[in-house]
Amino acid sequence: MSTEIYLGLGANLGQPLAQLQFAVQALQALSHCKLLAVSRLYGSKPVGPANQPDYLNAAVRMQTQWDAETLLDNLQDIEQAAGRVRLERWGARTLDIDILLYGNQEIHSPRLTIPHVELCQRHFVVLPLLDLCPELTLPNGIKVASLATAQFNDDIHLQAHKPWW
Repeated sequence: MSTEIYLGLGANLGQPLAQLQFAVQALQALSHCKLLAVSRLYGSKPVGPANQPDYLNAAVRMQTQWDAETLLDNLQDIEQAAGRVRLERWGARTLDIDILLYGNQEIHSPRLTIPHVELCQRHFVVLPLLDLCPELTLPNGIKVASLATAQFNDDIHLQAHKPWW
């Protein structure tokens, strides 16, 4: 049985566009997964330490036959292949892949919190999700479209109107 999932992608070190392109290619190659759609590309200011470059962000919609923990393991393998080193929370990174939604499930384990704990506060997640599914509803019933507010315009900007991957 397949589960529809949404992933957030972000990069701000090295060549962020190339890192996100690498991520999409790696996600397409995963066994037991099928890439369904990729959002437009967005630029955003960093959350966390201010002494880091701006981010490029996107989201993907996929189907997977893996459980959430197996999916996480495979996503972390992709991050490591892209040179990710975990030095500080919310620090600069070559590639970040977050599980935003895993079907309609709420998961709270030592390794995972789904929906992603910061999903509702992160414009660079909300807007790409809306690209993928304007009617998307969170497991708690909140419509993602209701999270997109005018304040987002100050620190996020559309980078690519057409496919970038």
